[in-house]
Amino acid sequence: MESAIITQIGDRLNQAQSILIASHVRPDGDAIGSLLAIGLALQNAGKTVQMVLQDGVPASFRYLEGHDQVQKEPKGEWDTFISVDCADFKRLGKPFESIRKPDINIDHHITNERFGALNLIVGEEVATSAILTDCLPQWGLEITQPVASALLTGIVTDTLGFRTANTTPESLRQSALLMERGANLPELYMRTLVRKSYPAARYWGAGLSSLERSDGLVWGTLTLTDRKAAGYGGNDDADLINLISAIDGSKVGMIFVEQADSHVKISWRALEDGIDVSKVAKHFNGGGHAAAAGADIPGKLSEIQPLVLKTTREMLGFIEST
Repeated sequence: MESAIITQIGDRLNQAQSILIASHVRPDGDAIGSLLAIGLALQNAGKTVQMVLQDGVPASFRYLEGHDQVQKEPKGEWDTFISVDCADFKRLGKPFESIRKPDINIDHHITNERFGALNLIVGEEVATSAILTDCLPQWGLEITQPVASALLTGIVTDTLGFRTANTTPESLRQSALLMERGANLPELYMRTLVRKSYPAARYWGAGLSSLERSDGLVWGTLTLTDRKAAGYGGNDDADLINLISAIDGSKVGMIFVEQADSHVKISWRALEDGIDVSKVAKHFNGGGHAAAAGADIPGKLSEIQPLVLKTTREMLGFIEST
């Protein structure tokens, strides 16, 4: 890692008194885990901390200590602003449109736009939580049991339970350290990757019945009608993309999730080594990693889906451009 930046961030955190921490809209396990981990660790060090997620903490992650402290918008004043696990400042959401950019930007997405005054971007790490596992002790911040649980949640979810191609011996050592600090791996694994609510299972059913495959792609679609019929309260795909990514015989898995604000959320997963889906997401003003990326595109699902499928095929070389 960049030792000079790590030192500068440590100095800034040491001087800070009132700290705002935020992560991206529609937060996943790493966004929530890294936010709670650094937030709780700074609180334990005597700092005043407010943690903000535009969309709040999904029910599936409310077992983590500190989730009830997360607000949907910042309040009052702060002297230090930290962004975690967010590649693009705009993805922090509407509450931050009129706020100055972060003092500290910590992330592992290779598409990160380095929008902070201090940027700690480690693209080879499996999760932002993995970066914090290494750095919190260097900043004099203790990894207590609640902090360890938040960090391990981030690592487990972003590696899909240590199944992604970027999983390394180091990420396993980090996880073992967090278990030694009190994190319960079997419980976290079950809660984050296995257990599903009844509405989520019904929502999956709608998505699976929509599956299509051609030209190296396999994709599913979730509409607003599907969400309402299933009684699913989130605006995400309930992690259905992870199941689509396990389907044999295709090179890229995708899911299209219709949003209430005339947007469509798209997730891509590379199902073979050597495929970089982040460049497709970047084309649509999204971001991510070579193996996993996403974007939010304004417009109607009926218009966006054929465009995105065509562009994905062309940019990944599955068909010739016309």
